[in-house]
Formats: sequence, C-alpha cells, structure tokens
Amino acid sequence: MTFREDRYERMQYRRCGRTGLMLPMVSLGMWHNFGTHAGHDACVAMMKTAFDLGINHFDLANNYGPEPGSAEARVGKILRDEFRTHRDELIISTKAGYRMWPGPYGEWGSKKYLVASLDQSLKRMGLDYVDIFYSHRPDPDTPLEETLGALDLIVKQGKALYAGVSSYRGAYFVRANEIVKQHGWTPITIHQPLYNMLDRWIETDLLEYTDSYGVGVIVFSPLAQGRLTSKYLDPANPIPENSRAADPDGFLKAEEVTPNIVRGVRRLAKLAEARGQTVAQCAIAWTLRDPRVTSAVIGARNPEQIIDCAAALRNISFSLEELAEINKLWLD
Repeated sequence: MTFREDRYERMQYRRCGRTGLMLPMVSLGMWHNFGTHAGHDACVAMMKTAFDLGINHFDLANNYGPEPGSAEARVGKILRDEFRTHRDELIISTKAGYRMWPGPYGEWGSKKYLVASLDQSLKRMGLDYVDIFYSHRPDPDTPLEETLGALDLIVKQGKALYAGVSSYRGAYFVRANEIVKQHGWTPITIHQPLYNMLDRWIETDLLEYTDSYGVGVIVFSPLAQGRLTSKYLDPANPIPENSRAADPDGFLKAEEVTPNIVRGVRRLAKLAEARGQTVAQCAIAWTLRDPRVTSAVIGARNPEQIIDCAAALRNISFSLEELAEINKLWLD
C-alpha cells in the first residue's frame, strides 16, 4: 500500500508530557464505528485517510465494537492487509477495565483481568505489542497497587511500551503516580479523560497534576458524541436518521440532545463561522488550545469527517473575547 509521502508535513504533533512519545494532535478512535455493524471498506478508507493526514495514532479498547472485541479484530485485519510495512510508524493503544466476559475476572482492574485481556487483544489484532496500554477506569475494590503493578508487569514483559490510565480523577491520579514512584515501577505516560465544552472537569481537577508529573493528556469525546457539531441544529429534523442519537446501538440517547445544548451550539456556530471553522473544528480546536493537552481522539463514520476534524488544527488560538463567549454558551 502506498501512502502520501508528505503525510507528516500535514499534521502537527505534541510531546506526551516529559517523554519521548509524540502524538498527532488529532488521533483516530475506534469506539463505536469499527465493530461488526460497520462496513469493512469504509473502515479501511477511514484508516487510510487518517494516515495520509499524518494521523498515526489509532486508539482502541478491548470492549470497542459493537460487539466487544470486534473493533480490535477489524483493525487487526486492516493493519495486516494495508499497514503491514508501516507498523513502526504507528501508535496503537488499547485498554481494559470494562466488562468483557462473565465472572469476577471479566472486568475492572485486577492483575488477572488486565494481563488476560491484553493477551486477548494482541491475538485479535495480530500484534506482538501495543504502544500504549491503559487501565480503562478506576476500580473501587481492587488495590490501586495491584492495578499499577499489572501495568508495570505488562511493560516489562514487552507487551506494551507505555502505561496509561483513563478517567482517573485528580486525587486518585496523584496517588497512582506516587505509588509507581515509591515502587520504582513503569511511570504513567498518558492519561485519557473525557473533555469537551460541555464537560470541563479536567481544568480544575487534572491538568495541574498531569503537568506536575510530566504526563501527557489525550482527551476523548471532544465533540460530546456529536452534540458539538451542526448535526442537530435543523429544527425540521432534530434527530437525523444517521446520527449517534438515532443509533439504537449507540450510547447517546435522543433525550441527551437537550434544547439548552442545541441553543448553545447555535451560538457556537456563529462564533465558529467568524473564525472560518465548522462547529466541529471549533470544538476540537478549543480542547487543544491548552498545550498541556497532547491530542484529541475523534470518532468518525466516513473519511470526510476525519478530514474536517483534522482541519481544526489550522487555527487553535482563541482570543480572550472568544473564550469568554464560549464560557457563557450554556449558562443561560
């Protein structure tokens, strides 16, 4: 397979905290569009389009689909068929934490679950290792030392190059970093939290800590599952047939596209237009305005959406007036 020779000139990259890991500022996630219901040719086209744009980071988890595991299996086939000679250019990540199989070791953060889950992920993807392996969510019952010890074991076994965590709140994240320092374990390289204009918790309860420990941040759901786009702005068709909110297998429910959110997005659309951006581009650029955010993970249903999202990087600077306006969008 031949890809564009200028692909790395078409993308901007940021260093992941104080490490050697560099990530594209826009990364491609496979949460809900690469499973059994997706068209294979469309998935191939999306990954090839992303790579031609310099997006060399593909983000997965064991439970991505639907069905769980199916996104990893599909991506594994595409990697073998289309990217076989480019593995060393790619950053492939996966995660474990949510339910994958019955019984007490089918979810959460035990050593048995994390190690077994990654072994299964590697088999599904046909890989010897992943670049990043995450603890997908905090486990309220398993000692944090066990979860972090499992990440250390996995890296030392050569099954992952970097260790990451996802959705760890500030105090829990600080405790995790202190534990790995105390034991001399593999450091946490990256944190993947939820972040968008509708959910800004990391501004007050995470970014100062990731910065202090030299940890990168890759945010998921920068478009709030499509709510921060123009998709739901047509009053004659408030829930389009091809939208996430209309997908019976999706996580976004129609009632979550509230009138208040739509009113705010209408105002955001005017601000985005003045910036020469689409609503989606403006929303993605906003998450990346802070240099402590390494990358934003996008989901897509077609190559055109990836192209549109990547174009957000043409303008990630916001004036004080624009930021003040955005701060007021959902206060009324």
